[in-house]
Parts: sequence; C-alpha cells; structure tokens
Amino acid sequence: MNNTLKALAAAVVAVLAASPAARAGILANVKANGFVVCGVTHGLPGFSQPDDKNQWSGLDVDGCRAVAAAVLGDASKVKYTPLNAKERFTALSSGEIDVLFRNTTITQSRDTSLGMHFPGVVNYYDGQGFLVSKSLGVKSALELDGAAICINAGTTHELGLADYFRQHGINYKAVVFDTSEQTIAAFEKGRCDGLTSDQSQLYALRTKLDDPSGAVVLPEVISKEPLGPVVRNGDEEWLKVVRWSFIAMLNAEELGITSKNAGALKASGNPAQKRLLGSEGRAGRNMGLSADWAYNIVTQVGNYSESFERNLGKNSPLKIARGLNALWRDGGLQYGAPIR
Repeated sequence: MNNTLKALAAAVVAVLAASPAARAGILANVKANGFVVCGVTHGLPGFSQPDDKNQWSGLDVDGCRAVAAAVLGDASKVKYTPLNAKERFTALSSGEIDVLFRNTTITQSRDTSLGMHFPGVVNYYDGQGFLVSKSLGVKSALELDGAAICINAGTTHELGLADYFRQHGINYKAVVFDTSEQTIAAFEKGRCDGLTSDQSQLYALRTKLDDPSGAVVLPEVISKEPLGPVVRNGDEEWLKVVRWSFIAMLNAEELGITSKNAGALKASGNPAQKRLLGSEGRAGRNMGLSADWAYNIVTQVGNYSESFERNLGKNSPLKIARGLNALWRDGGLQYGAPIR
C-alpha cells in the first residue's frame, strides 16, 4: 500500500470512529429524510449527466433511482452529489452521501482498506483502453512509445497504465488531471497524444469533442474494470438494500418483466414473477421494505435492459453493444441471484 492509500485509510478510520451518521442505520435515516443522497460524476454521458434543467440521467443514476424507489416508493427522491475521482471515497466515508454510484471499479485494496464495502454487484463490466487522435496514425497501444497520456487522478487507470507499458517496455509520460472534463479538454488541445480510461468512458468522452470522428478508441483492453456501487462498512442492512435493488432489475429482465407489463404480471404472472413484484413471498419485509419494493423499481426505473439501452445502448447516442453486460443466457456475465 502506498503512502497516499495509507493516509486515506487512516483518515477513513478516524471519520468512522467519530461520525454519528456513519454509525446510524442508513435505511432509517433515508426513510426519515425522505431522500437518498447519491454520489455521482460531475457529468459522464451514459452514466450520470445533468441536462440544462439539472435533471440527471444515466446507468449510475438509474442505480440511485432504483434504491430510492425500493426504499421510498419514489424513484425521484434522490439528491445527487457530483464528485471527482479523488474525493468520492472521502465523501462516502464521512457520511456526506448514502451510496456511491460513480463508475467505480471494484478492487481488493478498496474493498479491504478504506472502510467501505462493495455490495457484490457489477452494474457494468468494463476494461481500460486508449483514445487517440486519428491524425496520430497509430492502430495499437503498442505503438505509443514515448507518448504523453492524459489520465484522471485517483483512478485504477494510473496503475493499469503503468503496469501495461512496463510489461511491454513502452516509455510514456503521464499527464494527470483531477476530473474527466479536464482530461478530455487537455486531449483536445493537444497536451497529450492519447487518453486512457474505461472504454465506456472513452466513448462517452469522445462525444464531447468538437469533432468526435477525429478520435478513435484503440482495440486493446488492458484491464478488468468491474464497475459497481459502494457503501460504507458497518451497515449490512443498507448494503443488502443496495445489492438487491440492482439484482431486482436483472431478475426483471430475465423474467420478462418490463416497466410496461409489470402491473399485469403482478396479478397474473408465474410464481417467480409474483415473488419479485411482491404479490407473493416476503422479500421486501426481509429487508425492512414494503412488499412492492421491486415493483416500484421496475415500473419507475425499468429492468436492466431498459436502463442499459436507454442510457448506453441502441436507444442512446453512444450505441454501445451489451457485450459482457448481456445476461448470462445471452453470452454475457450479468447473472442475478434468485429472489426466493
């Protein structure tokens, strides 16, 4: 563990020991407050982005909305807190936010040393890649010897970049910025030859260029980047609410339940559909929620497919294929544990 990580871990421990909010039951607090405080990016198309009326949308935003729908019965009861990569974990550990949905990679060091917990779900399977200008004339990351690479501070990409170029004997210069907005702006101004981040983020950032067609994402995927929500340690009740709110969206897709047919299936569906939608079983009660917790998620947010296609896929400007994020039965990795 480097000195920066040690210092952050020590700060987190101190905050957790001193903060009443960190010790209190988050589920009870959210119910009392009437809203979920959700940490997101400052603006990343497809994941979390405000419009000109400050209405947020994106895959991560839908994760926030699903939790609000499950707990409060209203997906709109969310207060969004934009955070950069370096400040996101401090905001979570201090109690400034209730849950972090900010295209955050699950890693062992983060899960074990920072006083926080990944609920064990991945809302997007990703991998680190490279964006370069077409005028550079390269077709592979292996041709980037001596290049200046723009990168976002406080991310897994710093180590991923160092490991990959070291492995292949490639010299480079890292040009580090605090936010993705600064990173893509520097790339466009020619301060670096390439930009590295999650591939999904590269496609999203490319849309912010004056000429998106002038940049290309190289074929190499140099790391595993499983992205998911994060909560504070010490509150298993809240962790399970966040975990199962996402799993409900996966199960809804698998069971053929959509925002349009959930009402009919709640009454006439098969046993698995009825258990998910709350007309049978006690899934909601087991988590301190109402029986219709998942029904509220599906009708107000949608199943996972609806969310993915609306924000990242065929119904979005990004047009990203499901790929690894398809259901297991369709050749992907998404596999929701059963609700029974």
